[in-house]
Amino acid sequence: ARLLVERGFEPILQITCRDRNRIALQGDLLGAHALGISNIVCMTGDHPSGGDHPEASPVFDVGAIELLSAIAALTGGRDMAGNDLNGAPDLYAGAVVNPGADDLDAEVCRMAEKIEAGAAFLQTQAVYDAAVFERFMERAARYDVPIIAGHILLKSAGMARRFNQSLPGVTVPDEIVAALAGSKDRRKRSSEIAATIIEELRPMCHGVHMMAIGWESEVPGILTAAGVRADSAGGACPAP
Repeated sequence: ARLLVERGFEPILQITCRDRNRIALQGDLLGAHALGISNIVCMTGDHPSGGDHPEASPVFDVGAIELLSAIAALTGGRDMAGNDLNGAPDLYAGAVVNPGADDLDAEVCRMAEKIEAGAAFLQTQAVYDAAVFERFMERAARYDVPIIAGHILLKSAGMARRFNQSLPGVTVPDEIVAALAGSKDRRKRSSEIAATIIEELRPMCHGVHMMAIGWESEVPGILTAAGVRADSAGGACPAP
């Protein structure tokens, strides 16, 4: 995140509760402030047993809501234990939400708790169905916070099927799986799918969080095709 700041970008730093206890998390937050990083998105995190280091020990000393409360305390000049700080960090806290959750009522309720704890913006789980996202946004509108839609580039039909089988709240429609399965150029087809979805989501959200996972070179073209930014010929970028 600091390297991005040095290059003129305004990053959003993701902090997960899985890997550190409350002491280390507060240290990271104060360190982020010292390095000029203000935007923080708070996540409880997934258990490492489902990742590529399944033998790792999880921490989960606090959850996302407690971390949001910690940021509120720090920006008010105190740490989680109530100790006074010598000054206060300038942090802008956000959280995550899953528009495709099976129990949307419970998801919206937890989202409201995160907002109450201090979340000033929300980033979503990967979205592949604009109708599902629209249903969620109708429920979220009353809370009046910026929502950044997530999208993970699909590298293959197999990846899409795995998401459907193992990623809670994420559903890749059958027609997208079929399009990827029948494509000779998966990279190009994935980018076209992403651009179409983002273009559909644009009127409903406040931005997009692209998770390219190694295909970052495709992102500029996707955003141009989706109408989020101008092409390399120049010109102002329209608002997302």
